[in-house]
Amino acid sequence: MTPSKQIAFSRRSFLKTSALAGGGMLIGFNLFNACKPEAKVPIDLSQLNYNDFNAYIKISKEGKVTIFSPNPEIGQGVKTSMPMIIAEELDVAWEDVYVVQAPLDTENYTRQVAGGSQSIRLSWQALRQTGATAKQMLVNAAAANWGIDASECSVAKGIITNAKGEKLGYGDVVLEASTLEVPEDVTLKDPKDFTIIGKGAGNVDIDKIVTGKPLFGLDYKEEGMLYASVLRPPAFGQVLESFDDTAARALSGVVDVIVIGEKARAYLEGSKKTSWTAQLSKSDKMVVLAKTTWDAIKGKRAIKAIWKNDSELESTESHDKLLLDLLEGETFKTRRKDGNVKKAFANADKVLERIYESPFLPHNCMEPMNFFANITSEKVHLVGPIQTPAEAAKVVSDLLDRKLEDIHIDMTRMGGGFGRRLYGDFVYEVAEISNAINKPVKMVSTREDDMTTGVYRPASKYKISASIKDGKLTGYHLKEACINGNMYGLIPNFFPAAALENYQVDTANYKSNITTGAWRAPYTNFLASAEQSFFDELAEVLEVDRVQLHLDLLENAKKNPEPNIEYSPERLQGVIKKVVDKSNWGKTEAGVYQGFSVYYCHNTHVAEVADIIMDNGTPIVKKVTCAVDCGIVVNPLGAMNQIKGGVIDGIGHAMYSDFGFNNGVPQSNNFSTYQLIRMAQTPKVDVHFIENDIDPTGLGEPTLPPVGAAVANAIYKATGKRLTKQPYMSNLDLEKVVG
Repeated sequence: MTPSKQIAFSRRSFLKTSALAGGGMLIGFNLFNACKPEAKVPIDLSQLNYNDFNAYIKISKEGKVTIFSPNPEIGQGVKTSMPMIIAEELDVAWEDVYVVQAPLDTENYTRQVAGGSQSIRLSWQALRQTGATAKQMLVNAAAANWGIDASECSVAKGIITNAKGEKLGYGDVVLEASTLEVPEDVTLKDPKDFTIIGKGAGNVDIDKIVTGKPLFGLDYKEEGMLYASVLRPPAFGQVLESFDDTAARALSGVVDVIVIGEKARAYLEGSKKTSWTAQLSKSDKMVVLAKTTWDAIKGKRAIKAIWKNDSELESTESHDKLLLDLLEGETFKTRRKDGNVKKAFANADKVLERIYESPFLPHNCMEPMNFFANITSEKVHLVGPIQTPAEAAKVVSDLLDRKLEDIHIDMTRMGGGFGRRLYGDFVYEVAEISNAINKPVKMVSTREDDMTTGVYRPASKYKISASIKDGKLTGYHLKEACINGNMYGLIPNFFPAAALENYQVDTANYKSNITTGAWRAPYTNFLASAEQSFFDELAEVLEVDRVQLHLDLLENAKKNPEPNIEYSPERLQGVIKKVVDKSNWGKTEAGVYQGFSVYYCHNTHVAEVADIIMDNGTPIVKKVTCAVDCGIVVNPLGAMNQIKGGVIDGIGHAMYSDFGFNNGVPQSNNFSTYQLIRMAQTPKVDVHFIENDIDPTGLGEPTLPPVGAAVANAIYKATGKRLTKQPYMSNLDLEKVVG
């Protein structure tokens, strides 16, 4: 029997027709589609009519659920994983969930911040409670409808069932449930019963991302808005003296040229300056307002500005000397002091001492800084990519002398953050611009603006010393010298704190006019490289196995439990043993050199092994094996992306990226002179999780810090050269390579 006799084809559903060049008609059909049952058009969840339930949840009459994701999305995946947590406890099917980015709402949400890898960790219990509470209220409403006790009901995928087998969907009872008293005590699921958490879920925005739908700050537009390009001082330490904007005003598309800076100066000099996010210049700035971004950029380039020196114009050469002088000086703040390091060093048979150095680094978000503002006497409406919306609202309120409750911020998805968008200078600039012109305006930075006037990772140096007596490690002294600040207070309580009787951490800093701030895994991004490189060399000097040295020190910490330490010795040992097993540590084929590193930060324990080969005297990172203990993994797919991204980012900056200043002027302004890791240089990253039921911790940052040392230690194995200065490739004497 032919297929045409077996199946009655629907011409409307399966025939495809097209006009031929000669005027004929081509008719075809898809047999596989024809054999399927009649396909149902998928429901567009975004177009359903939803009923409010609480600040996080809306439910439609069809039983579909909108979940609001409160925290800013910078690619770390919280817009997917946070709603997954609510959906799990709410007991709905993930495919029935529509996710929406919530606006800034300090009344209904807490800590709407993307920073410190803390979004999931600090929201875990609250989000579970939100979902479980809503579920209980829906069950209570159904039970009241049936005239039974709620305990007689069960729930699965948004359907409530009673003992008789009768069913009600969430959509059937949502209106009644939303009016009920909110229960104080609800039962959370046992992790073994999770059906959404722990299963890989695709990015909720992926379709829009790959098809170019509006999502990011640069995509946001409003009718009648202008575009702004800001001319800022070319060097740190300079301010605007005078300008000629004649040529800019003559350009087609340029609407106006204005000056801003007065409100920023008043804020900086006044009593209201309370936010650490306000990294603002006190200089006046020229702003070109135009009909398009290109018109605005051309106008900015046409301005003839004269700048004058207002403070010292600093250079990398002077920074290097200043930081080294600090390390050798006596002016320190002691952050932790156990035992008597000075005595241990005085009695030592041998002292190992090394200095490790790292440069400034820009953040290099793929999406340059931008923000929209529409400020009138009636409203203050701000839209764009910001990691700290509540702080931004607070500063704008003070800057413009407006009530905080009048500041409305909508958050867009961000094309990268890495700490740069913790600082809202671009928000405060566009607020001052819109306030001055009383029109909607979008400020857009160029790549050159981002790299030359931004907030940088501070240059830093570490001096690490260890005392050895009778072949044993007896003392450890860590000194940090840094530009504009020092390691935050928890870091001195990371490993090897509590593992050694004599342990001390001291810090010193130099105040610079170059704006610096958090950069992915602040301070630990280089400190881990320094310490773990040092431990690798220390093991060699002690003539002990590198891995065993760490395991033994962690045993010391377990025997002497100390409440102030931040890490878990047991969990660090767990990731060490896992990575040793999975990396084939010490058993690789000839020509493959391995480096080991382990670190704790952002509440997560990570161990890594890097495999490198030598190609014509150049080290090539082929593979990194990574063991991670981050507690319960909410979304394994998103977790993998974060882990691999952190490893690759860490390798790229440790190996290649450099940034400096000459008389206050940044020496790189685009990727033509600043090297990021290339696709061909990215290794395979093999990830292994430690499975447990511990509450989840951070993942956006913890895998970056240890990888620099893993690579450096592998390069040492291959070349015999210890690397103490980043970027490694600029400081590796290839003539001496022996691998």
